[in-house]
Amino acid sequence: QVQLVESGGGLVQAGGSLRLSCAASARYAMGWFRQAPGKERDVVAAISWSDSSTYYADFVKGRFTISRDDAKNTVYLQMNNLKPEDTALYYCAATEYGSMRTKVYEYDYWGQGTQVTVSS
Repeated sequence: QVQLVESGGGLVQAGGSLRLSCAASARYAMGWFRQAPGKERDVVAAISWSDSSTYYADFVKGRFTISRDDAKNTVYLQMNNLKPEDTALYYCAATEYGSMRTKVYEYDYWGQGTQVTVSS
């Protein structure tokens, strides 16, 4: 049973920063997604299993950084210069594909989600 445990969400003012963490029970290619009320779940960032190649959605490029610590089977999402439109429930996900993936259906395991709220 694969377990993904997220932490690090919270309330922050616009322009502030948060770091999300996701501890996995094994090593996978990982992704961060977000879903706002009434909207679809969108990919935010992804990182491969092998060479740590990364992908970023256009709306977070230059502000968010995804990274991994393989010794801890943990992936991070550093979020800087947060905006009110970044407010959403953030999920980490793991895929048994070795390379990074960007579609919801390509991921096999999901965390419970952590809320990020950015006030203006």
